Amino acid sequence: MPKTRTSTPADGSVRTAPRPRSKIERRRSRQRVGVVIGLVLGAIFAAAPVLWMLASSFKSNTEIFEFPPRLITDNFSFDAYTAIFSDPEKVQFFVNSYVVSFSVTTLTLLVAIHAAYAFSRFDFPGKRPINMVIVSVQAVPPITLLIPYFGIVVALGLYNTYPGLILTYMVFTLPYAIIMLTGYLNTIPKELDEAVRMDGAGSLTALWRVLVPVSVPGIVSVGVYTFMIAWNEYLFALTLTRTQDMRTVPIGIQLLMGQHSYEWNEIMAMSILGSVPVLVLFLFFQRYFISGLTSGSVKS
Repeated sequence: MPKTRTSTPADGSVRTAPRPRSKIERRRSRQRVGVVIGLVLGAIFAAAPVLWMLASSFKSNTEIFEFPPRLITDNFSFDAYTAIFSDPEKVQFFVNSYVVSFSVTTLTLLVAIHAAYAFSRFDFPGKRPINMVIVSVQAVPPITLLIPYFGIVVALGLYNTYPGLILTYMVFTLPYAIIMLTGYLNTIPKELDEAVRMDGAGSLTALWRVLVPVSVPGIVSVGVYTFMIAWNEYLFALTLTRTQDMRTVPIGIQLLMGQHSYEWNEIMAMSILGSVPVLVLFLFFQRYFISGLTSGSVKS
């Protein structure tokens, strides 16, 4: 064993010199420093575009491209935001996105909760094949279904309507929602809802009075994800709508790119406004979102 050096001061007391750190401790310290540096660099890399977008929304188009670039401008202005809120067409982009996104989220959760309850608690003919179909839909790239869905929507008379967008988005949000909620319900003991049914209550009563309150984290995580998908979707929103009054925010941002000039400050401002709902939802439900994703994906 290595000897510990001691020293005897003038007052006669014995003091033990600090033991030098071992190689393992030094390596762990370097690793922790490396992790912290990596996280800081990652945060800067992720936040820099957002900060530049936010700063550019308060500039004029000429100031955005000045050199050397400046994050904070001397001519701070809300002109870009004023131009958006004073234009009924641009405000309608946000109205359409809210209507479609909230409708998709609400309907997806209602259908997914009942479907997940059936998959988790009951055995019925065709359960395994149906489950395989739901999982396989997740593997299909949405762009490959664009032309077929366009033909179906037009044939049903849903082109350039809210129902056309809502039903189309639900095709892509429902499989994920059912898979995640089924996995989450599988983590809940069956004795909870079985006890309610033994007391004479029906299956739906057991679902909404027992399982749904317990499954709030999973439901919230699926709801936030569904809202994000519907809010940010671009391809089908562009294909399945025709008139300006039916366009959503992603299409509205693209329409600000004119043939001869781009309204960069308005593009940045609308991008910031378009990011706020998703950011607020995630920050508000962050605790539920993370725990719900973890429980639904790890346990089954």
